[in-house]
Amino acid sequence: MKRYSGMTLLEVLVALTIFSLAALSLLQGLGQLATGTGRLEEKTWADWTAENQLVELRLKKVWPPLRWTAGESEQAGRRWYWRWRGVETHRAEVRTLEIEVSSAPWHENRSPVTVLRTYVVRQ
Repeated sequence: MKRYSGMTLLEVLVALTIFSLAALSLLQGLGQLATGTGRLEEKTWADWTAENQLVELRLKKVWPPLRWTAGESEQAGRRWYWRWRGVETHRAEVRTLEIEVSSAPWHENRSPVTVLRTYVVRQ
């Protein structure tokens, strides 16, 4: 009987299965990486929008009311919807300022892209 050196059909099928699973895993990872990059860009622009609102409020020396104040602005060619409010603390002269930024109008009940919290002292 002759001895053949090489791979059997079963070995070839197992190797192809392992290769295809590895390729699928790699493609899925690349897809998530591409999606994550877009999300990171959106979050960065939303963070900058929130920080711009904070700077504006500090320059105007606004004492934040305990209700939402909403508005919109344009950043990077996109419209951003923001809102802010004061939250009472245990000290009367200090309030928490919450600024939320969304990529959709607030009446659509979407989650904010970012939330910025800081403290404001009454002057």
